[in-house]
Amino acid sequence: MTRVQSIKLEVQGESYTIRSDAAPEHMRQVAQYVDDAIAKVRAGAPSLDPQRAAVLAAMQMADELLRARQDSGELASDMQALADEVRRLLPPAKRNTPLGMQAIAE
Repeated sequence: MTRVQSIKLEVQGESYTIRSDAAPEHMRQVAQYVDDAIAKVRAGAPSLDPQRAAVLAAMQMADELLRARQDSGELASDMQALADEVRRLLPPAKRNTPLGMQAIAE
């Protein structure tokens, strides 16, 4: 079981106390990523109010996440197709052995 702990973080000059079971260094990286994303939005539109900048940054981060998930799914599908092709090329006796386990099965 992972221990939940509190960590104080700063985003755009505001302090936040976050309770998380993630490592403190990971949470610092998350806060820095969010801070950088908001700063980038605000650099492109300096007069934008902070709340709108935060929402736009969140939209950009959500877009990154969804694209990464899609890419990951496509990569997994490509890997499965490749594994199926390799399995097809194996001798019949080894086709049902999970790939990566041939050395143990021999």
